[in-house]
Amino acid sequence: MFEAVSPTPVATRGALSNRASRFDPYVREVALAERPRTEVRDEGVERIISRNASPDLGFDRSVNPYRGCEHGCIYCYARPSHAYLGMSPGLDFETKLIARPSAPQALAAELRAPSYRPGTLAIGTNTDPYQPVERDRRIMRQLLDVLRDHRHPVAITTKGTLVERDIDILSDMGPDLCRVGLSVTTLDDGLARKLEPRVPVPSRRLAAIERLARAGIVVRVMVSPTIPGLTDHEVERILAAARDAGAQAASMIPLRLPLEVAPLFEEWLRAHVPDRARKVLNRVREFHGGKLYDAGFGHRMRGRGVHADLLQRRFRRAVDDLGLAWKLPPLRTDLFRVPPRAGDQLTLF
Repeated sequence: MFEAVSPTPVATRGALSNRASRFDPYVREVALAERPRTEVRDEGVERIISRNASPDLGFDRSVNPYRGCEHGCIYCYARPSHAYLGMSPGLDFETKLIARPSAPQALAAELRAPSYRPGTLAIGTNTDPYQPVERDRRIMRQLLDVLRDHRHPVAITTKGTLVERDIDILSDMGPDLCRVGLSVTTLDDGLARKLEPRVPVPSRRLAAIERLARAGIVVRVMVSPTIPGLTDHEVERILAAARDAGAQAASMIPLRLPLEVAPLFEEWLRAHVPDRARKVLNRVREFHGGKLYDAGFGHRMRGRGVHADLLQRRFRRAVDDLGLAWKLPPLRTDLFRVPPRAGDQLTLF
């Protein structure tokens, strides 16, 4: 049974309610604390690599050191995953987190398996590995230690400037083995604070791009999600600012509102930008064939229709004009090796 509250803004949080999940048949309305505290519990894992065969994704394996995300981005497509844990995709998703401290050991064991074949490992595809809890838990840093020791390629997706802490490891791995995608949704600090309440402001993220680039780390700016009717007019300016900061490549994904994300986002619109709520929702429906979301392969990451096509053309032209890359060379897998452990039999050759 989930707790639901009237949709009024909650300080420093993205969701306005603890809306019941698709699995829960009951809703119990209760008062919510003015400033809900973040709770973190540990989850032991024996395996940590997740596999996928989606034709829309550019990777076939990923690792997530955390479940839930304190960043609180209201549009986060990962919110529905909290329903599988018996919690709400609303405020629970950003206040009741699951940490996986045994993930580095599990990853090392999987990489050592004789049957393992290396391929680029994506981290940050569900929840952000550099959310605030990582500052103390350091699970992501330990995962990077394992990947560096195995010379294993990794692609990181984040909004968190805590990635700067790990520049030493990322620099050791170099452009053959790692790259970072950093998301910049808007250049408006005020809007960002409402959309992404616990994410560093856009100017700080641009500074992180600059610092990573100076260290020789390949950075892709991700203008994602682009929200039609709210942030889509900023695409060219975001790309230019990121290029000037040192980004080498760019990508863009229009807003996705799967399952419980749609009503949560609608609550947010009506509370924070009521004058634009109707326009944004209508434009989102245009992108998805009259619905707030269509999960069909081939267009769920691009949208469809006149406005979606125009947005894609604007993006492509800006990328070309700025000299940014559409695609980056594949990361290397031929450097992979299993490092010796204490007590291992050493080879003579």
